[in-house]
Parts: sequence; C-alpha cells; structure tokens
Amino acid sequence: MNEKEVKLIEPTETLREAFGELIQGFHVAGEIEQPPGSCWKDEDDFATFMRRIRDYARGENLPDGWVPDSAYWLVRGKRILGVCDLRHRLTEALRDFGGHIAYSVRPSERSKGYGTLMLKLMLGKARQLGIDRVLVTCDAGNIASQRVILKNGGVLESESYSAQAGRATQRYWIDLAEPGRQTAPRSENRSP
Repeated sequence: MNEKEVKLIEPTETLREAFGELIQGFHVAGEIEQPPGSCWKDEDDFATFMRRIRDYARGENLPDGWVPDSAYWLVRGKRILGVCDLRHRLTEALRDFGGHIAYSVRPSERSKGYGTLMLKLMLGKARQLGIDRVLVTCDAGNIASQRVILKNGGVLESESYSAQAGRATQRYWIDLAEPGRQTAPRSENRSP
C-alpha cells in the first residue's frame, strides 16, 4: 500500500458510481449490515443520501437517540477502499456497542493495511473535534479489527456480552491527549 495514493475524504457526489460498487461488494461478500459511514437505505436516491450525511454531521434531522456523526471515505483515485464514522459524543448505547469510531474496509481490500490507516486518520479527526479519549468497539471474535485497534494504541477496557449487538463485544480506549496535558479522570472524562 502506498499511503501517498490514499486519502480520507468527506463523501462526495462525484463518487456515486464508486459508492454503488462498494455497497455491491459488501452484499456479494454476504455482509448484510450497511457499513459505517454510509447511512444508505436501499430506497434512497444518491442526493437524499448525501443530504442525510451532511445533516448528520451538523447534528440535524438525527433519528431518535443518535448523536452528530461525521462520515468519511478512504479512497485511492476514484475507488472507495473503506468507509468510517466519527460520532461526536457518546451515549450509553454507544458506550456499550459502537463507540466513537466505526470503520469497515471493502471486502476485496482487506488485509492490506487500510483498516489501520483509516483508524489512524480518524483519530486525527477526533482530535480536531477536541475528543481526548476515543472509544472503539469490535466483536470479540474479530481478530483483524482487534489488531487494527491495538496498532493504533487501543487499550482493552472490557469484554462482555452486548444485548444491543447480540454478541460479545470488546471495548478499547485510545488516549489522544497530548503528552503533559492533563485530562479528566477516567470516570469523568466525557467527549463533547
């Protein structure tokens, strides 16, 4: 992987066809759940989908219980390699399952380092929002995601059954505070 050829961008109408190919790739791989960063609904036209992404990032027209959420796509040229979400704050439900950042690499592009790079770049976005500690969750059996999180400084806080997810989930914290800068005690540190 050549990192210079890959960049993290906000979703754009110019990649409509590439996004359709990405979604098709997830379906072909048998992954029914929509990847993060998409909020795509099968009945959507692309303009509605793009408007929803922009609204969610501004905290507008959110479904009940949702928080502001910025979507990004990892791209190489006109190919979308992965999608990700940055939730601007946590709810109790997101503390259980989901966390601040969710990401998924296109099935045909996995095991090439894109997940690690995408999470690294998303941590920079979280830092820009003023988030000092980022929660990232993954399924307890998802070894690839565990490796991505650990490579980005994740520290396992817990593993337990999540009724919301319907499976065992691991919760990792990644500290983004600059060295020497004090953060709130762990029990009180809340993202914005």
